[in-house]
Amino acid sequence: MMILSASWDFSLENYDVVWAFLVQFGLLLLFLMIGNILRRKVSVLRTAQVPSALLGGLLLLFVNLFVKQFEGALVDNQVMQVITYHCLGIGFAAMSLKSERSNHKTNPVQVMEFGALQGGAYMLQALVGLGITLIAFILTCESNNVISYICGLILPLAFGQGPGNALNWDINFTNTPAAQFAGNGSFGLSLASIGFVVASVLGVVYINIYKKRGTLFVRHGYSVDESAFYKYSNRQGIPDNESVDKFTLQAGFVALAYAISFGFMSILGSLSNFTNSIAWGFNFLWASLAAMIIKSVVKQLHKTELMTREYINNYQMDRISGFAFDLMIVAGVTAIEINDIKKYIIPIVILSVVGALITSLYIRKVAKECFKGFEHEFFLLSFGTMTGTASNGMIMMKEIDPGLRTPASSLYILSNFPAMLMIAPLLFMLGFASKSLANALIAFTVFFALWVIYTIYLFRRRIFKKRYASSPVVVWEEEV
Repeated sequence: MMILSASWDFSLENYDVVWAFLVQFGLLLLFLMIGNILRRKVSVLRTAQVPSALLGGLLLLFVNLFVKQFEGALVDNQVMQVITYHCLGIGFAAMSLKSERSNHKTNPVQVMEFGALQGGAYMLQALVGLGITLIAFILTCESNNVISYICGLILPLAFGQGPGNALNWDINFTNTPAAQFAGNGSFGLSLASIGFVVASVLGVVYINIYKKRGTLFVRHGYSVDESAFYKYSNRQGIPDNESVDKFTLQAGFVALAYAISFGFMSILGSLSNFTNSIAWGFNFLWASLAAMIIKSVVKQLHKTELMTREYINNYQMDRISGFAFDLMIVAGVTAIEINDIKKYIIPIVILSVVGALITSLYIRKVAKECFKGFEHEFFLLSFGTMTGTASNGMIMMKEIDPGLRTPASSLYILSNFPAMLMIAPLLFMLGFASKSLANALIAFTVFFALWVIYTIYLFRRRIFKKRYASSPVVVWEEEV
């Protein structure tokens, strides 16, 4: 470690301070590029739509394992976990700064239904995952338990929210003695990595099955005009000849949102042990809240004409969030410690298989019930999002709707706020559930009750046939 003094240099003697982080960051970008090359050149990987970031992360993980055989280490796992943690917050801040304008005529009922679907899918994953590990824990209580009663609750975080939040709560549970869990981050990261494979491979299988059945077709026609897709305001944007680059300002807004979220977390963390776990475990949530506050302030400045230019650019915010999430995936996969997951292999396999099955069946049923006319597009977007990330969902959906002609993508954008409200009970019960077996059983009951409520709402027309007999079912028809 370098000792700060009046004089120092940038030589290899000061590697830890000057070069260490940059080398780790460079490794992520290098292997991300290699993963992209593999995906482009290997037809099997390209056909299966396996994300380049996942391939890069797996390759770096195996290279690091090889290097470790010679008493060395190419990757600093702690740095990778830190990058995963922060990229989650940065990505959500950038996403939340975007203007939520729809490019289609969307039905408010379907916006709420999309939010309820996400809430229902999260609750289903939570109660099934938690139920599996609770049963396993209780059945093996007389022996030395190799499975924690709480680790199944990581399933909705890993599948639904990706490596960042899965890592956060894996470490949180590991640091909670009552949870009897020792995932050290690797359990959650492994589940999240499997989720990406599930989202991509099963998405491709679904497309091929329904194409052969003749019920799914590609909506050819026009392609996406990116400039029109991202333009949502008549105000003049930042000109290219400004003294500061457009991208720099976008990065500044994201940095401001994350700085404000750090303030939120610091204040909450100082109040009590309970609020401390909520504060630092939900950096993405506070980053989103801070971004919404900034967006609201900017909107007021526009109304009062104190701000006349459109400084926040949706297209570039998408690029920032995409970059952050790509880094998060590579770093998250690379940070997996094989020794930490050896004893959890069976739970990981069971949770992955059952989680993928119940998620696909549930979303398929809801798609047929509530989103007639574009049920396949909706399924691919929702399933990809609920097992991988929104990027996985968009990639799968664009395989059959390359021009975004259906309202599925717009519904996803507009449903973010109601979905967040419906998912909130799960997020805020994570810390409570890990405190004891009794708390976990209470949490299981709550998740089940919420899943029933959300599902009844989604299938209300079918359940209450008489009441809804005269109400038209919303069916989307493509404009000619």
